[in-house]
Amino acid sequence: MRRNPKATFGSALLVQGITIVVSVLVIGGVTWFAVSRITSAAPDDRDAITAGSVLAIILAALIPIAISLIGSVMVQGVVVAEVARATLGEKLRLGQVWRAAAPRLWALVGWTLLASLAALIAVGLVAAVVWLVIAVSTDLIALGIGIGVIGALGLIVLYAWLGTKLAIVPSIIVLERAPVSRAVARSWRLTRGYFWRTFGVLALISIILSVASQVVTTPISLIMGIGGSLIDPTGSVEGAALTTFVVTYILLILVSLVVTAVTSVVTAAAVSLVYIDLRMRTEGLDLELVRFVEARQAGDTSVPDPFPLTPRERRGAADTTVPTGS
Repeated sequence: MRRNPKATFGSALLVQGITIVVSVLVIGGVTWFAVSRITSAAPDDRDAITAGSVLAIILAALIPIAISLIGSVMVQGVVVAEVARATLGEKLRLGQVWRAAAPRLWALVGWTLLASLAALIAVGLVAAVVWLVIAVSTDLIALGIGIGVIGALGLIVLYAWLGTKLAIVPSIIVLERAPVSRAVARSWRLTRGYFWRTFGVLALISIILSVASQVVTTPISLIMGIGGSLIDPTGSVEGAALTTFVVTYILLILVSLVVTAVTSVVTAAAVSLVYIDLRMRTEGLDLELVRFVEARQAGDTSVPDPFPLTPRERRGAADTTVPTGS
């Protein structure tokens, strides 16, 4: 981020800003329309209109979620491309890094949607089992709760395992220009023997970023809750509490925007570096990077990009077995 803040932090800030604006416009507009319909409805129709309005608000909330998901994926692709070029001593501008990542962004979105769908199905299956057990008899509520707790713990373990094994799929999709199926297989092979190293690095970074985010945003959240009473404890100033709430809420949005942009860049960069490190350890990528830089400095522009695999390397990678004791 210090080396190329415009391409990394700037991209994340731009995407997060668009997401917040769209969220406010969509949810705010639909909510205003729904409330106006409810207040102007006849008493006999108010219950039906209220139910429909609530459903409309819920559906409208899905649009910002989808935009946020796609935006975060695009930021990840951009950061992956920037980190890869940085290892070669290149510093791309904002437009250049987006053009470098653009051809692979939709494949990255497809992978993210596929992974999200799989997670929803897993959670749905556990919830369905719990519901079926409780539906059989109210005497089995304790059993249903127990199954739910065990299922939730199992899903956490499964998520940690699969999340680590498939953590570098986005980097492979962007840098190796691989389809999703081959990227999944490549990620599985590259992390073989390096599971705990990969898990430890990603978990540590996630914990650090989470704690740092809470340290920054929690004081503002507290002020938003009690700021009005602190400024005007007697309530003598009309609108003081509301004004304080609005100001602190806007401040919280701005701070959250910056914090989210920073954490998204750091997380994506960490995953990219884990991918490069694994390829150096298992495939000697560091030697290819040195050859590329030396050839470029010598004026040879015909040397290929060192990140994508050649057909022969793809066949060799498919047959490579990494010692599990590493």
